[in-house]
Amino acid sequence: MIELTSSGLYCRAGDFYLDPWQPVERALITHAHSDHAHYGSKRYLTHPATAAIMRERLDEPYIETLDYGQPLSINGVQVSFHPAGHILGSAQIRLVHRGETWVFSGDYKTELDPTCAAFEPVPCDTFISESTFALPVYRWPAQAQVFADIHEWWRSNQADGQASLLMAYSLGKAQRLLAGLDNSIGPIFVHGAVEKINAVYRAHGVALPHYQTPSEAGRQQDFKNALILAPPGSAMTLWARRFAPFSDAFASGWMRLRGTRKRLGVDRGFVLSDHADWPGLLSAIEASGASNILVTHGYARTLAQRLREIGVAAEALDTRFEGEQDAAGEIEEAL
Repeated sequence: MIELTSSGLYCRAGDFYLDPWQPVERALITHAHSDHAHYGSKRYLTHPATAAIMRERLDEPYIETLDYGQPLSINGVQVSFHPAGHILGSAQIRLVHRGETWVFSGDYKTELDPTCAAFEPVPCDTFISESTFALPVYRWPAQAQVFADIHEWWRSNQADGQASLLMAYSLGKAQRLLAGLDNSIGPIFVHGAVEKINAVYRAHGVALPHYQTPSEAGRQQDFKNALILAPPGSAMTLWARRFAPFSDAFASGWMRLRGTRKRLGVDRGFVLSDHADWPGLLSAIEASGASNILVTHGYARTLAQRLREIGVAAEALDTRFEGEQDAAGEIEEAL
């Protein structure tokens, strides 16, 4: 039902694309990260929260929306969106045609997250899964422990008279971190790029603790007790100089590997990802009940091989999706 083309994954029966990486006539979008939501298509269909983020990021004029679980027939193909648990508005796309059901998962995670709807297994015949962290080494620690470690680091920095600069991707990860931070420890500040997305989250009912942007606080603000949440690479910018002295940290699934933390040169690394870890991927695939698995972006061949070893028909599908970017990703202009 879905084929790989030069523009992306294409459903010929419905005449639409799923997260295309080139402009097309009609695009169904799983979520608003830039490797899945590209500029320039004539028509988009996505979840209402994703549409709001896309309008903020891409200024796309024509976006139709579809709530979770709401069916829509497109040229005889029944389409519905279902929670992927990745970020606000993220969806798996279910396609039913001539008695066959396919699900394109986009990016997903199986951990609970107060800032987005929880992942829901969707029974299907063919399941298209990501594989960003599809190696056995990638097993996420309990979220409560991660936040306890962040709070301990923050308090330690306060005792040393320095600010805490915590770097995370501005869409999804930053809001998840904010929702879990204890603002009784000290003041919280966010980068302007984070605040733009926060506004969309708040508009969709996501509760976030009190914070300010540095510009709101003014130049006389003392940041030594503060935690500042900013995009990756911010520690290297002029924008960050106002917080000195500071300790910097990065929150990402890539922090599971000591070598990555060392290469980044950050003081601390916190293992927190908006993607499924190795056990999460295997459990999600099993829960789909699919007899055929297609694996995209990440360690696709590793996951496909593992699935074949346990008797599941699986193959890697080469796409241009990136999953969670590594150390070089998403350095944004300071606002």
